[in-house]
Amino acid sequence: MIDLRSDTVTRPTPAMRRAVASAEVGDDVYGEDPTVNRLEALAAERLGKERALFLPSGTMGNQVAIRCHTEPGDEVIVEDGAHPFHYEAGGAALISGVLLRRIAGTAGVIDPAALQAEFRDEDVHHAPQRLVCVEDTSNRGGGTVWPLAHLDEVAAVAHRHGAATHMDGARLFNAVVASGIPATRRVRGYDTVTFCLSKGLGAPVGSLLCGPAEVIAKARRVRKALGGGMRQAGLLAAAGIHALEHHVDRLADDHARAAALARGLARRGLEVQPPQTNMVYVTVDDARALVARLRDHGVLCGAVGADRIRLVLHLDIHDEDVDATLAAFDRALES
Repeated sequence: MIDLRSDTVTRPTPAMRRAVASAEVGDDVYGEDPTVNRLEALAAERLGKERALFLPSGTMGNQVAIRCHTEPGDEVIVEDGAHPFHYEAGGAALISGVLLRRIAGTAGVIDPAALQAEFRDEDVHHAPQRLVCVEDTSNRGGGTVWPLAHLDEVAAVAHRHGAATHMDGARLFNAVVASGIPATRRVRGYDTVTFCLSKGLGAPVGSLLCGPAEVIAKARRVRKALGGGMRQAGLLAAAGIHALEHHVDRLADDHARAAALARGLARRGLEVQPPQTNMVYVTVDDARALVARLRDHGVLCGAVGADRIRLVLHLDIHDEDVDATLAAFDRALES
C-alpha cells in the first residue's frame, strides 16, 4: 500500500533507530535529559531564537504558544485555513479562552493590507487583538511557501498594533528548502515559532517551540499543566536530532516527486494545483468516491472537502511509488 495521506506516516530509518537506541537520557521534567537539552539548543540555533522547548506535538506547541501570548477573552487573528482553527480540537477556546478571528488569504497567505484592515481601535465592546498566527508552509493552501515580503509585512503590521506574532512552522523546513531562504531569516519577525519533527523530517514524535527565554520559561509551565512533561524523553529527542542533521536537505526529493506526480495527473486531464513543496491537491467531482477507489488500487490519500483530494510526498515514497500512483489513478478513473 502506498500511503500518501500525510507526511506524518513516515517511519524511522535504520540510522534513526540506531540513534534512538544509543541515546543518553535523564529526567526532562527536572531538566536533566542531556539529549533533550541538546535538541532544544540545536532547534533554537537553527531558528535564531534564544530558547526552545520540546513538546509531544505541533498542536500542543501552537496551543502553548497561544496561551503564552494571550489572556482569556483575547482575540487571535489567523488565516481562514489555519491549523489551530481546523485541526486542533477547539483548543484555543478550551485551553486559552480566546476567540479565533479568521481572515481570507490567497493559498493560505495573508495579505498585509487585509490584516491591517482587521485591526480595530481599542473599544470596550471589542476583544483585545493580542496575537497574529501564520502557517508556513500553508497546508490547506496547498503546501504554499509564504513570500518573504509577506512574512515580514504581516509581522510588522501586527507589532505596530501591539500584537505578538506566532508562526506555525509545522513544515517550516519545506519552506526553507523550496525558497532557499534560511530558517533564521524566514522567522525573523515572529516572536515564537513551532516546527514539527514528525512530518517531512521523519521522526516518530515531537515538535519544538522556539522563542525568547521568558516566553519559553512560561511555556514550560503550560506544557506541564497540559500533561506534556516527559521523563526520559531523550529517546525521542535523539530521533529529532538525527532528523535535523540528516533529513532537511532531502526534502527537495519530496518536492521533486510531488512535481512529477502533479505533472502526471495533469496529463490525465485532472485539475491540479501546481505544488510548491510536498503536497499535491487535485480537484475532482467526488473526492470521497475517488479516494475509496484509489484505496482499492493500493493508494491511500485523503479527501479535503467534497471535491478536493490531497496527496503528500515523504521520505517513504520513491520514484517507483509515483509511477504506481499514476497507474492507480488510471484504473480508479476508469472504474
